Amino acid sequence: MKVFCEVLEQLYKKVLLGVTLENDSHDYIFYLNPGVSDQDCPTATSLEWANTYGIQGRHQPISVGVAPIAVAPACLKTNSLMSSSREVMLLQLTVIKVMTTRILSVKTEFHAKEKYRDIIKILLESAKVDSKLICMFQNSDKLLCHMAAQCLALLLYFQLREKITLSNSWIAFCQKNLSEYSESNKAIYCLWTLTAIIKEIFKDSCSQKTEILKQFLTHFDTIFEVFYNSLFSQHFENCQDTSKIVNILICFLELLELLIASRIYLKLHFTCQRILFLKPSCMLEVITWPIQAFVKRKVIIFLKKCLLFKVGEDLCRGSVPPLMPPDRHVAMDMLALANAVLQAVNSGLLKTLSVDGKHSFFGGDEVQPGCEHIASPDHVILRAASLVIMKSLEIKFQNCLSASEMKVDLQRFMSELLTFLKPHLQPSLQLHNPCKWLSRVFIEQDDDMLEAAKALLGIYLTLTRGCEATESLTQGKEMWDHHTHENGYNPHCIFLFFLKNIGFDSTVLLDFLISSETCFLEYFVRYLKLLQKDWDNFFTICNNFDATESKYDISICDCVPSLVQDQSTNRTIPHHLTAPHSHIDVCTRHSWASDAPFEPLKAMMSKGTDTMCTSSLSSPRASQSLVDYDSSDDSEVESTDQCLANSKQTSLHQQATMEIQDAAGTSRDKEEFSLEPPSRPLFLKEFDTAFSFDCEVAPNDVVSEVGIFYTIVKCFQELQDAICRLQKKNLFPYNPTALLKLLKYIEVISNETMNTL
Repeated sequence: MKVFCEVLEQLYKKVLLGVTLENDSHDYIFYLNPGVSDQDCPTATSLEWANTYGIQGRHQPISVGVAPIAVAPACLKTNSLMSSSREVMLLQLTVIKVMTTRILSVKTEFHAKEKYRDIIKILLESAKVDSKLICMFQNSDKLLCHMAAQCLALLLYFQLREKITLSNSWIAFCQKNLSEYSESNKAIYCLWTLTAIIKEIFKDSCSQKTEILKQFLTHFDTIFEVFYNSLFSQHFENCQDTSKIVNILICFLELLELLIASRIYLKLHFTCQRILFLKPSCMLEVITWPIQAFVKRKVIIFLKKCLLFKVGEDLCRGSVPPLMPPDRHVAMDMLALANAVLQAVNSGLLKTLSVDGKHSFFGGDEVQPGCEHIASPDHVILRAASLVIMKSLEIKFQNCLSASEMKVDLQRFMSELLTFLKPHLQPSLQLHNPCKWLSRVFIEQDDDMLEAAKALLGIYLTLTRGCEATESLTQGKEMWDHHTHENGYNPHCIFLFFLKNIGFDSTVLLDFLISSETCFLEYFVRYLKLLQKDWDNFFTICNNFDATESKYDISICDCVPSLVQDQSTNRTIPHHLTAPHSHIDVCTRHSWASDAPFEPLKAMMSKGTDTMCTSSLSSPRASQSLVDYDSSDDSEVESTDQCLANSKQTSLHQQATMEIQDAAGTSRDKEEFSLEPPSRPLFLKEFDTAFSFDCEVAPNDVVSEVGIFYTIVKCFQELQDAICRLQKKNLFPYNPTALLKLLKYIEVISNETMNTL
């Protein structure tokens, strides 16, 4: 036994280093063949199993060197612990797993790879190792079962890659355990193994992914549909062991997500890839089950990923293939899912969604005695549920021709959503700022916030086009403006709240434009195009923001976050996110006016550049970028290939960030480290002329000297200057010409606005 363990250890070290093996392949089979009986699956060593079944007599090892390898990592247990059959079998599975990984790797030396391939083929054909691994699923040892599942997944993928007939024992095992719902562990390991195989397909860099997946799904297309119907037809309250159905449900959600991702990315059309869209009500009913909150959260997030075309991003360890434009069939399936979601919401789905509950921390969800429990809603569910509803509305409106029907649906579902959100937002969402809900709900998740803003912008544009085609918006402008604010989807208000959240910092906008982690570029371009056509409404809303802040004695400059403390009062300058009341009342009228001259503002606004790329950046805002790529260590690259692929993009971003910070450093040093509080904007004294969102644009001679309108235009100018400078130095990651044209046009019309005052 001691010699057996020593040989196995040295074999592991050699394979781990990718060393070419010298002996005959059958000599290694003796040490790698797991000892498993088909009757009761006891854990026995290969030596004991070989003596029983006569394999030792057939292929006695001649001489497998046991000389130590100096460079091998010292990661193995001592021989005394290796004496147990369990440890021997775990090491056997580890060697098989590493050997298969070496075969699939492009970095393995050719002769070593050929030897490993020969050994694995013998294990599959002669030793029937796949059947033995399946038999291990019955073992009570969880670690052994997990290792067996990992090995089996790699071996099955090896068969697919090598165009070897897929294991009949594995196909039969799946058909038996997935033909109907069962609370046995076999179904869980079956689902986990299937998921691992699809992950390997996504992770592989070969060009035959589509053919490999097609070959794989051909065997399981019908089985998945049967299991889907069986699982979601269960009555949760009648289950004897609820933990089993929860585990199976979580495993199946991962598998279903990868199946949908494979359809979007690899353009396959199997029934199992469409089963969610064919029967979406089954999945939505899980939210109504008396099941743990984290399961409902999983389902909501899963639906969000589907509607955003982001399925598979978190499950695929390798690089996800580039997203291809959705075809007509995918679009129709997304419409079916969106309609099912809206129908469920209309039936009271949000009322069954548990938002209040225990929070999960690194140490668990139990509050220790003596510790204060801070009750707060689950913002993950709030964000996911909000985004699911908005994306469903956007998808439905893209396929709806009736403007009146869209208005009715929008008012009904947005009212339902805002009613659901209001009790969970502290301080509560007041009636005079309904558009502020988005920045309040999504403040901790910028990618979801931008997806939500883009969805509402899409809804607004679709509804505007529909109304323009059927009726005149100018005749009902007051009612139209009231409708957009009352239902919390006015695109200008949403964009203004977004800018206030980031402190009107152009470097943050530049971070968003350079980063590929959000949809900000698409959203920003669409909004700038709207801004060109709807400039008067934007200017009106900016003035009313100023009027509201003047009424509540809130300064825009006070909204800018700062790490500097006022030493005279020994307090920190208020953070911009804590400012209350920053929206106009759509139901009441606010008066606003000014007797101060507006010439200084006109002079500052007229300092525009003659050409698009001649100005330099000078931002008084915080210099720290939204994402510090130079010091970020929260994502460990799992493969050298992926690291090399991303290095060019990261390098461009680092150079761009340094360039911006260097250019803005002079002006920031004077203001950022000053202990004097920022100057407040000068608002004009209250005037007898009343104004509200529902009125026309204010008189031209009434304007604040320094307000949110100027702050935004100045932010746009700084952003334009920074992009131009980076483009000149070839540091911008894509061609920004179209974006610069939009920003330049905004500069022109803003100057025209000031000249007419």
